[in-house]
Amino acid sequence: MRRCPFPGIVRGTDYPRNVTDAPFALFALDAPAPSAPGPVVATLPHETRIVADSSDRIAWLRARSRGITATDAAKLATRASVRSAAWEKLNGTGFGGSAYTEHGRSREPVIAEWAAREHGMAASTKLFHAADDPRHLATPDGLRVRGAALELCEIKTTAKVWRSIPRGYLRQVWWQQYVLGAERTLVVWEQHEGFVPVGAPQSRWVERDDDQIAVLIALADELLEAIGLGGRPAPHGGGAR
Repeated sequence: MRRCPFPGIVRGTDYPRNVTDAPFALFALDAPAPSAPGPVVATLPHETRIVADSSDRIAWLRARSRGITATDAAKLATRASVRSAAWEKLNGTGFGGSAYTEHGRSREPVIAEWAAREHGMAASTKLFHAADDPRHLATPDGLRVRGAALELCEIKTTAKVWRSIPRGYLRQVWWQQYVLGAERTLVVWEQHEGFVPVGAPQSRWVERDDDQIAVLIALADELLEAIGLGGRPAPHGGGAR
């Protein structure tokens, strides 16, 4: 047996002949250098407030039943509307869908692709809660971040020609802006005739309106009281704006 020139290492007869006695022969010179750690991606405020995902429909519906959603907020035009909204929350609407809602569901992914292609909106199926009240909920159809600003997308289908965005949809949009802390929303709608799309989708930006949001929050809290979920909880932290 030959003795390795480096103390503490015993070399047998199968020691490779092409390995020299120089110290660098003990190291793998062609081994890749350790990779540098990747960049740390900061979590955006709204991403810390995810409640459920509509891909799990049962969990999503259960979570929605425990608070006020954008669909609920769309109905809150006056204090009188709180009573009818409370009845529906407690008893259900009895509405199981229609040809119009089925058409909307089938077209939404197609319109979402258009919004992603034309405006960079990423489709979203997540249910979020507001920073200061976990009972205030919203599931926007899409979102994007531009600089420090969060922007949302809401998708609709309609058999009518829109001269302006219907008021109920505006309330839905403002509520979503409040819950997620967004600055504005791109409302995208596709008109159809007999469930056949007419032309390309149309879109319009809706800016955040804090006055309208304040009205909706007050009515939503009245609705929570009416359905037995009153009493304002402690803030979670992280303001919506």
